[in-house]
Amino acid sequence: MKERLQALKEEAVSKIEEASNVKEIQDIRVAYLGKKGPITEILRGMGKLPAEERPKMGQLGNEIRAIISDKLDEKMEQLEKAAVAEKLKKETIDVTMPGRPVQKGNHHPLTRVVEEIEDLFIGMGFSIAEGPEVETDYYNFEALNLPKNHPARDMQDSFYITEDILLRTHTSPMQARTMEKHEGKGPVKIIVPGRVYRRDTDDATHSHQFTQIEGLMVGENVRMSDLKGVLQTFAKEMFGQEREIRLRPSFFPFTEPSVEMDISCFNCGGEGCSVCKGTGWIEILGGGMVHPHVLEMSGFDSKKYTGFAFGMGPERIAMLKYGIEDIRNFYTNDVRFLKQFNRVNQ
Repeated sequence: MKERLQALKEEAVSKIEEASNVKEIQDIRVAYLGKKGPITEILRGMGKLPAEERPKMGQLGNEIRAIISDKLDEKMEQLEKAAVAEKLKKETIDVTMPGRPVQKGNHHPLTRVVEEIEDLFIGMGFSIAEGPEVETDYYNFEALNLPKNHPARDMQDSFYITEDILLRTHTSPMQARTMEKHEGKGPVKIIVPGRVYRRDTDDATHSHQFTQIEGLMVGENVRMSDLKGVLQTFAKEMFGQEREIRLRPSFFPFTEPSVEMDISCFNCGGEGCSVCKGTGWIEILGGGMVHPHVLEMSGFDSKKYTGFAFGMGPERIAMLKYGIEDIRNFYTNDVRFLKQFNRVNQ
């Protein structure tokens, strides 16, 4: 029995030294030290030995079990360390290698222009108002001096949802909504940026969905000269201090008198070129004095209060500012187009 135990020890130690992975060590442990292993079977058979030999054989069996167990633990630790070292070697990062470039997003040119206009008018004391894109016929037309069957409604072919609900055709409804909230008490001084919708054929200069910024100022003794001053400040800040403006008579149902504003061409300085079609001027926006009917329908006394309003298209301003020839570029999400507007260079 003694010789058998010594042979099992040498056999187990030899296999442990030859083991190359953790699984083999686990298999050896089960094979030699498990409940059904040969050492356990030998120790269970000690009852057949003379009584004086049993303690010695029991001690020897336990010593051999301890030796095999220690060898197994030692080999297991070596293999685990080797596995960790190999993993670290494979996952080592060469800090001297160039990193992958991080693609940074830019502000969309249209967003950039809208924010620039907002900042400009906030600096002149205007606040920003926002309203629903799904609007009622009353606020979109009637409250702006456009009753049902008014011929001027044909100027804005609309997306109707029901007879009285439509997608707003301009941001002007917020004129009426804001004045109603003031309950006939001035002053009112807002700009209203937002999306608007019209039934239009998309081409290089038209879109069925576009952006508009409405401006409104109502108070006592507000005059056309105030409108001109505000628009002149806007033009110079947006397109350069050398820009000049001119106001031409026009017609809008919600303003009286109404004007359209041109700025001197920033490409030729007013001498005439392809950008301004040889005129030296570029049309930029429309506006005028708020019609008395619009004031009265919103609860203001038109004899006490006057005001002006204007509306501009940020797409047109962005096209002029950045030399963009096709309005559809704003909405096609072409990364090649957007990459041109690097925030570092703007």
